[in-house]
Amino acid sequence: SESVILYDPSLILAQIVCLQCLYYLTLGAFSSFLVGSRASRMSLVYLFDFATVPASTVTGWCAIAAFFLTSISGSVYMLYLIERAKKCLDFAATLYIIHLSICTIYGGWPSSVTWWVVNVTGFAVMALLGEYLCIRREMREIPITRYG
Repeated sequence: SESVILYDPSLILAQIVCLQCLYYLTLGAFSSFLVGSRASRMSLVYLFDFATVPASTVTGWCAIAAFFLTSISGSVYMLYLIERAKKCLDFAATLYIIHLSICTIYGGWPSSVTWWVVNVTGFAVMALLGEYLCIRREMREIPITRYG
């Protein structure tokens, strides 16, 4: 028998929105903690402007750390929201394409090599770690108990 593939656009859209919201909430929290300790005033510029991610300043490294910690957190979110290893790459790519779009609208096309390295690496970490975590869950044995 052939398997039926269920396609639920509203579920997929809800998963994308949830993952994106959790990504920005987490990035905001890590940025507030790491960058906020160094910056005089926190704003959206630290989330969406490519110029705030220089590898030449301590504040820039704090922003880079916030992005990497957020990508690790995103892989854990995918474990619970997406649940399927084969979907992790698609959802991570969607998240980072939306992020690129928002950053381009906010501050123009990112021309910083550091920004690209941070975001491509974050995407790879989120997708691969998310797949790894989901595969580990999928490969667990199903407990069978005997009665009687």
